[in-house]
Amino acid sequence: MKAPIQGYLEQLHEQVGQIDEGELASYIPELTKADPKAFGICLVTMDGVAYAVGDTQQTFTIQSISKAFVYAAALADRGQELVASKVGVEPSGDAFNSISLDPQSGAPFNPMINAGAIATSGLVAGSTPQAQWQRIQEALADFAGHPLALDEAVYRSESDTGHRNRAIAWMLKNFGIIDGDPMAVLDNYFRQCSLLVSCRDLAFMAATLANGGVHPQTGKAALPADEVERVLSVMATCGMYDYAGSWLYEVGMPAKSGVGGGIVAVVPGRFGVGIFSPRLDAKGNSVRGIEACKRLSRQFGLHAFARRDHPSMALERIFSAAQVPSRRQPPLEVRSFLDERAGSIKYLILHGFIAVDGVEYVIRKMQKLAPTTHSFILDMHQVDGLSESAARLLNQARLGLAAEGIALVCSRVHKRQAILAHLGKAARSGDRGFLLFEDNDLAVEWCENRLLAEMGDLAPGPRGMGDSLMFRGLPAELLQRIEQVSQRRSYTSGEQILRIGQEGDGRVFFIESGHVSILVPLQNGNHQRIASLCPGMEFGEMALLGQTTRSASVFADTDVSCRILEVTDLERLAEEAPKLEIILLKNLARGIAARLRGANQCIQALA
Repeated sequence: MKAPIQGYLEQLHEQVGQIDEGELASYIPELTKADPKAFGICLVTMDGVAYAVGDTQQTFTIQSISKAFVYAAALADRGQELVASKVGVEPSGDAFNSISLDPQSGAPFNPMINAGAIATSGLVAGSTPQAQWQRIQEALADFAGHPLALDEAVYRSESDTGHRNRAIAWMLKNFGIIDGDPMAVLDNYFRQCSLLVSCRDLAFMAATLANGGVHPQTGKAALPADEVERVLSVMATCGMYDYAGSWLYEVGMPAKSGVGGGIVAVVPGRFGVGIFSPRLDAKGNSVRGIEACKRLSRQFGLHAFARRDHPSMALERIFSAAQVPSRRQPPLEVRSFLDERAGSIKYLILHGFIAVDGVEYVIRKMQKLAPTTHSFILDMHQVDGLSESAARLLNQARLGLAAEGIALVCSRVHKRQAILAHLGKAARSGDRGFLLFEDNDLAVEWCENRLLAEMGDLAPGPRGMGDSLMFRGLPAELLQRIEQVSQRRSYTSGEQILRIGQEGDGRVFFIESGHVSILVPLQNGNHQRIASLCPGMEFGEMALLGQTTRSASVFADTDVSCRILEVTDLERLAEEAPKLEIILLKNLARGIAARLRGANQCIQALA
């Protein structure tokens, strides 16, 4: 099954790919050789899963995106105090190549403009320019997860045309921001901008920042966690040149762009995004990249100031119907059939506000479980809310699972109108949508019925009193005498057979055909089903142990035919045949013990 988020990215790529606005960067001649049609989108989760579409493996030069990661290396090497004394963190409002220096200190306003980036390149660890270059290469390799090659042609083009940057470097030297030879520092800056990356590399670099500085696949720490927030803060306010304010307002993700056509965007604790499309707007940002990020932010709810939890918080726990079966009590062969297959019915207990990243995490869990699953039950009683985009992805997953013969149903979502509305909107035209159940017992019984449909001739039909577990081991002549004193009675669907609190009713009921539910009332006026019985089962048997008040209500789910025994008749027969009482009490004890074991197993699964 294709991951729904992959399908979404493919649609996004197709839609945004129709935009042909923008021009290739020309101030560096080598960049004009880029393919203007190239376009890739890659999204990486916190556990290292990459969703990619388009030209995500095509390499291009990282350009100004390198500034964020070299700044990270400088913070890690020199500390915040020293770096802050050399490079500020205030937005400049000027173009990326402006000569923006503090008039008093001479420090560049921030590390995302050229002046600040050149200064930052001279702050990384290393006693010589060559050692500093090695440190820059290693730092960016740690973020990408592998070494990055240098595009020699772009490097030479950068160097040959970088006269304005030379002026900036000498000004930084004049103010004491750069120590040593400013041209050697500038050369490292030209080199770092000429490193080759792919859209996929950018997504992993962004995901490393989103993951607290730890690469989500290699597990290597590329940046101390306490420095990550400083890097992301500067990216948020200064990373998109003089479009940064509008970007933060409209998109709300820390990001950095480069004139090579790349954009990295970070959703802390959730996603890393990499986009490549070399057509640029007048401010030097990728036109398609900005539009793609706008749609991702809006449709996936990724804005920095939106409410969010860690994706794994969306899924509290998983267990199967082997641990918590339905409350139906079918004949032995049916129970055996269901017990053998109960593990193929999976409960997923969801939790909190479910946004796109949370539902993506849940869907991946279902995909892993799918080969051994017949039905999924999503228990949503702890869900505070569900975003509309998350509902759409969940619906796509439901349809994909259905194509593989796997059902996905929801339970305990009633009266949550906002969630229900989003689930309803997610269904496609002509599709019946999500199947919703009031409680897990109804949901798992429906899933068990899907399994029972495979039984064929083994499915339970009409049964006699001899099929009851209560009379197991009873001699035929005794069973015949019991049947003779019983009475047959029929009930219509929906009819109440017993009422909770009913007194003085000394009868035991044996179901010949149809189904009944055992219900207890709740404080809110509803009822909780505690058992579902089918042919061959009995109810009211506690009267045999002296219980004179009914502890639950019984309703006919279908038309029902029962055999009814008066307790007084059984007591009279037991006086004539003491063996009857011994067998009845032994079977009752076994039944009670089995229900107690089932209750304990359910409690352990839910704990």
